[in-house]
Amino acid sequence: MNTTPILIYPSILAADMANLERDCRRALDGGADGLHVDIMDGHFVPNLSMGPAVVAALRQALGSDVELHVHLMITDPGRYAPAFIKAGANTVLIHIEADGDIPATLQAIRDQGIRAGITVNPETPAASIQDLVTANAVDEVLCMTVHPGFGGQSFIESVLPKMKEIRSWAPQLPISVDGGIDQESAPRSAGAGANVLLAGTSLFAAPDMTAAISTMRAACNAAYSSNL
Repeated sequence: MNTTPILIYPSILAADMANLERDCRRALDGGADGLHVDIMDGHFVPNLSMGPAVVAALRQALGSDVELHVHLMITDPGRYAPAFIKAGANTVLIHIEADGDIPATLQAIRDQGIRAGITVNPETPAASIQDLVTANAVDEVLCMTVHPGFGGQSFIESVLPKMKEIRSWAPQLPISVDGGIDQESAPRSAGAGANVLLAGTSLFAAPDMTAAISTMRAACNAAYSSNL
């Protein structure tokens, strides 16, 4: 039986950057299981965001017990992953579409005692990561449901069958979903096999973040359980 729990990590790309610690604490106090941190290099995706210094600042401000779930949308993850590990990331996710030796980079992340995840863009077939998943070479798969690089995009529904396919290979593997995740798309993703919901705008813009997280978790638990 699949006993993988539902986890909700608000994406801090949607937080108030002038009050980042306040917003992160608001998310955690509201019931979030951790925080998702999007790293963009302006090359792999057409935008720039945060670097290791922000991760280090969050770790110092929030303490050692907070899960920092770091998504590297960068061309050369093998070069930069060590800096994010040193800064305090608990999980580092890289893209199958990135440059370099992806299996070696995943193993190098794991060798540091950090969870290593592989990410697939909307148009990338599930088959591109099947060998990694079936060989137990990853600790998580992230399915993008928007084109990476910007927050606030609409959910791409055609990714749902990909989640189902990946779940069929790995009943216990955490599968996360990122992009346009709200109170409607989150349970639909959970019904397709995703159990880690990465939601930005819909949570940080909610009038009551605690209620929004609770509502999302309940709906996702029901949808996910119905497919066990």
